Amino acid sequence: MDRLVTVKGNRYGMEIYMDSEVSFDILMKSMEEKFRNSAKFFQGAQMAVRFLGRRLTYLEEQAVLDLISNTTGIDVVCIIDGDPANETAYKSVVERTLSNVRKRDGQFYKGTLGKKQVVESDTSIVILGDVELGAKVISKGSVVILGALHGFVHAGAAGDRAAFIAALSMQPKQLRIADVEARRQLIYQESLLIKGAKVATLDGNRIYLDPLADWSNE
Repeated sequence: MDRLVTVKGNRYGMEIYMDSEVSFDILMKSMEEKFRNSAKFFQGAQMAVRFLGRRLTYLEEQAVLDLISNTTGIDVVCIIDGDPANETAYKSVVERTLSNVRKRDGQFYKGTLGKKQVVESDTSIVILGDVELGAKVISKGSVVILGALHGFVHAGAAGDRAAFIAALSMQPKQLRIADVEARRQLIYQESLLIKGAKVATLDGNRIYLDPLADWSNE
């Protein structure tokens, strides 16, 4: 049973490999045993999780996340897309963002931003969670969201037209880069046409969306 589930950690979070042939109930039992045995190493950690080996339904994902939380105390801030291209792209864009900001408070925000919450930063910022509808992120640099974007983000707030906004899932209420605001309907339509993680950049007087995997290799 030990080989049915494999858990590996890395600097970006945790990878959980699950056998595709056995029933989900058996996998859950194996997973519970592994996490209980290693709970002391994870207590209170915040990380992203990537599922490998089999495709999970929404309810199965929630069951796994509940198991992780209840047995280890890990705060799962987001689920990373299993597409290798998206994963590589996201690592690249996070590294690019972090290389351009100083190591100081405000560089990271850990947790989901809920309605009426506002985060402002004088540097580029990485959000380890979702930006929900009604929440705002205002940054003088770029904004990378390791989760879903549904609220408002203003990157390059001091006039930096080279700033960008990246998110695993992007359906924002409002986007601004420097002094240009995106038309919500256009962003929504472009988002539907692009699978996986996306990045918003400014070109001239319009904000465009691109697949993060393509953009990170430019």
